[in-house]
Amino acid sequence: MRWQLVRVCLAVTVMVVAAFAVPLGVAVQDMARNKAFTNAERQAATIGPVLTVTTDRQQLERAIASTQSGAQRRMAVHLPGDPGTSGGNARDLGESRARTEDVQTARHHGQLSRAAVKGGWVVLQPIALEAGRMAVVEVFVPKGETTAGVGSAWLVLAGVAGALLVGAVAVADRLGRRMVRPAERLAHAAQGFGEGMLAERVTEEGPTELRSAAVAFNSMADQVVELLENERELAADLSHRLRTPLTVLRLNAASLGEGPAAEQTRAAVEQLEHEVDTIIRTARAHRPRTHGPAVDVTGCDAAEVVRERMEFWSALAEDEERETRLAGVTEPVHLPVPRAELASALDVMLGNVFRHTPPGTAFAVDVHPGEGSVIVLVSDAGEGIADPEAALRRGNDGDRPGSTGLGLDIVRRLAESAGGDIAVGRSAVLGGAEISVRIPRDANPPRGSRRSHRTRGPRGRRAERGGSRRGVRTRAG
Repeated sequence: MRWQLVRVCLAVTVMVVAAFAVPLGVAVQDMARNKAFTNAERQAATIGPVLTVTTDRQQLERAIASTQSGAQRRMAVHLPGDPGTSGGNARDLGESRARTEDVQTARHHGQLSRAAVKGGWVVLQPIALEAGRMAVVEVFVPKGETTAGVGSAWLVLAGVAGALLVGAVAVADRLGRRMVRPAERLAHAAQGFGEGMLAERVTEEGPTELRSAAVAFNSMADQVVELLENERELAADLSHRLRTPLTVLRLNAASLGEGPAAEQTRAAVEQLEHEVDTIIRTARAHRPRTHGPAVDVTGCDAAEVVRERMEFWSALAEDEERETRLAGVTEPVHLPVPRAELASALDVMLGNVFRHTPPGTAFAVDVHPGEGSVIVLVSDAGEGIADPEAALRRGNDGDRPGSTGLGLDIVRRLAESAGGDIAVGRSAVLGGAEISVRIPRDANPPRGSRRSHRTRGPRGRRAERGGSRRGVRTRAG
């Protein structure tokens, strides 16, 4: 907007300068021309009294020489011929440049006239003599005299025009800065607010419209921060209400005695309590950022996280006689995402397999490390997802009973927060649903330890789980 204002002022100034400078320059040129012709007419008139007294050639030559034009050999006198002689210009005095027909025309009409000749103009002044005869005084005006001072005048006008243009640009730029700076601050604050710096506010300055926009932005930012705080407190309060039923579940699980089912129940209650505590701490510890979006600089080893979550879900898979396959996790694969969020996304995708496919349905997890990004594939041999686009919309539970419509949206937000994406389709190997999560990888992954993993069958050997057999049936949407 600043440069647009400068261009507008520059265009207006150019038009104003052209409207005044061009006519003024033309007027100066006309004045110089008229001055030269007036001077020539005045010198021609000085010969008139001499002609009325005498037509003697010697006296006329002395009178011509006494004038400025005569001294410069630019004056001539055309006397009428003697009665009975032919040729009206037989008695010309001085150096003549005018054409004969121009001289005859001036003598015939008896009026001052001008005629263009080579190198300039001639002024022809008729002077009446006795007996109705007419003499013509010719004064030559060089072309240089008609343009004397015109070039200097144009240079002065050009300098004035240049100074006006420079001044107009300077004034327009100063005014533009006063108008643009508040707009730039508003745009910068809006961009920072959109990136998560919720403490951004705008100083109310500038034109009335920009001050109104700044007031509206600050009011909106305050309301957004207040709404976010209320939502965090509400999330923390609602999560805290789960402590009471969780306490009852923990006490009941403790009275179940020993056995795989009791151990799984206690492990599930323990994990649920941990998740609720994490939600409460996260909701109440969050504060608006003031120096840019937070970035996870450590990330995690995706291969290790996938092995850990598959180890957790393997117990339930063996109980339901599901064949599992895991590939691409023998080497460390560093990703710039928090470990807890990646584990939560994997739990969502694996929980969907157990929730929406019948027991005995095989599934697989494949990690494909690429040069620029890593793709995590979770596929199954079920019926697939009828409407993949609807499954990715937040809050859309479709026709799946018990679904909240939030699970895949959690995975999508994790991928997009790291600059990646998610795709839902059909597996070419197992024939069921396939969820592909692409996440750009870190340019400098830290070194990690190598671990191996064996593929399990429905009754295969269980992985080491620290002496406990754990499994959970997750309600992931």
